[in-house]
Amino acid sequence: MDKKNTFIGVLFIAAAIASIIYSRRFSEQVPQPSEVRREVAQQLATAPAQPTAIANGTETVFASADHQDQTGAELVTLENKYIQVRFTNFGGAIRDVALVSKWEATGSLKYPARINNPEPFVFNELHRNPALAIVEFPGLDRDTAYKLVGRTAGQVAYRAVLDGRLEVTRTYTLAPDEGPATDPYQLRCETTFRNLTDKDQPPLRVSFALGTAAPANAADTGLQLVTGYSTGESQKFIQRSQLEDSSGIFGLGIGSHDAKPFIESTGPIVWGAVKNQFFSSIYTPDTPAAGLVTRRVKVLTRLLDSDHKAYGITCAAETDVPALAPHGQAVVGANLYVGPNDYHRLANAEVFKADQDRVMQFGIQPIRFCAELLLTLMTTIHRFVGNWGISIVLTTLTFKFVFLPLTLVAARSAKRMQKIMPEQQAIREKFKDNPQKMQAATLELYKRAKVNPLGGCIPMLLPMPFFWGFFLMLRNTAEMRFAPFLWATDLSVPDTVGHVYGIPINILPLLLGVLMIFQTKLTPAPTVDNAQAKMMKFMPVMFAVLYYNWPSAVALYSFVNVLFTIAQQLVVNKMKDPAEVLPVKSPSGRPMKNVTPGRKK
Repeated sequence: MDKKNTFIGVLFIAAAIASIIYSRRFSEQVPQPSEVRREVAQQLATAPAQPTAIANGTETVFASADHQDQTGAELVTLENKYIQVRFTNFGGAIRDVALVSKWEATGSLKYPARINNPEPFVFNELHRNPALAIVEFPGLDRDTAYKLVGRTAGQVAYRAVLDGRLEVTRTYTLAPDEGPATDPYQLRCETTFRNLTDKDQPPLRVSFALGTAAPANAADTGLQLVTGYSTGESQKFIQRSQLEDSSGIFGLGIGSHDAKPFIESTGPIVWGAVKNQFFSSIYTPDTPAAGLVTRRVKVLTRLLDSDHKAYGITCAAETDVPALAPHGQAVVGANLYVGPNDYHRLANAEVFKADQDRVMQFGIQPIRFCAELLLTLMTTIHRFVGNWGISIVLTTLTFKFVFLPLTLVAARSAKRMQKIMPEQQAIREKFKDNPQKMQAATLELYKRAKVNPLGGCIPMLLPMPFFWGFFLMLRNTAEMRFAPFLWATDLSVPDTVGHVYGIPINILPLLLGVLMIFQTKLTPAPTVDNAQAKMMKFMPVMFAVLYYNWPSAVALYSFVNVLFTIAQQLVVNKMKDPAEVLPVKSPSGRPMKNVTPGRKK
């Protein structure tokens, strides 16, 4: 048993080290957004010179291969105070969406492309298809030049005709800054299919692209590049890694699979989404779609095709268009949200579907409830303190104080268990060949010493959903992006302050490891098993390694959590236990040496 436990411990540590190596290698090869823009500029500079024309409010632009645009695409723009939507006539769809909302107090961008960058973050900047373009439908897809047939301050319309028999009109309406049952990050799209002939037209299946999510930064390993959908009863999310070839865990073949060109999900699709860690494109059709097709697409051309770090993820919603009578028509309507992963916004039932906030991926109940509660508390605190790092600290302390009675019960129970450990070990040695007598003697010991073996476990299990909820919440909310705190310039990434021989120096995980070493010396040993005791000594190292490449917001939460626990344990260790603990005896009935008996009433 000892060897088995030690092997499991070593395996866990190896897994943690492997995760650091993997993350580090990825961060060295994935370009920062600034590098992406520099690459685009270089490609434009080396491309054949072509004039830029402005005519009738449209701009003729020439884009790089990364953007997968058609040469000579004409762009028009609709905007409010929150988003700036650029449309392209090729496909009659959304070229990209810039998030231009600003903080009222400072006038600075809420979602800049980079830290201290005056340019906004642009969703679908790197893409395979324009968002809401009809895909895999020659004559109506991204290669088709639609005609701009209408434009106002808040609306734009495109038209195309397929083979003289089917007219397709696409009308987009941007939500106002404020309004009932609307959200300023949302657009309304209506696609009208009209039969131009005197004959019936058969039903069609049309797919609408939802946009492309690309790596958000150099530390983005792609684990949060996902597509998702809801059937109305449940939700499912598909990671980019599910489309890539894999040799399994540690290359051992466990869970291995080949690369897949696509993953097709059957409907009904009440809403579908494509997202990265902080931003989402969420498509909500008036009538549930028939299916969702997820693909991995290359968005960075300077990397080799074999390099999975060059890829983003995209999906398309398959929609059935009914048969059209002569000169009849059918309208496919939908809403498209393009904006931050903002729980309180997406949870607005007046605007969004009841489960659309699940795109935050806060996990299952009750973890999801805890994450939502903690996010609400943290957001409320932020309104007063104005700093997300301080908000995390105060939220963590509030969480710890609420559960203080339970953790004190667990700490006292652990202290009592430590007092009877010598006698418990003696019982194990005496009855090692008779498990039944060992169990009976152990239960008698617990009864005599007034110790509940579960007394320390249950109080510690109750806060666990809050722990995981806090972790998932901090990892997925857009509020953490570029949020500074002390030396950390961005709480959504590790707090790297420098490198030594290419190895990043992340302060919070290192401090966390030191604190946990001190904590293990203060906390009563939970077991007399030597192998498990050794495992406990490995825990600080393992946690420091695991946290090393996680967002510094998560490391900050854990650091404050452990610091509070240490202070709590110091208090518990000085407290007198009113419970009666009888003197510890050896199997021969004599008191054991070097054991301080409990105090009698």
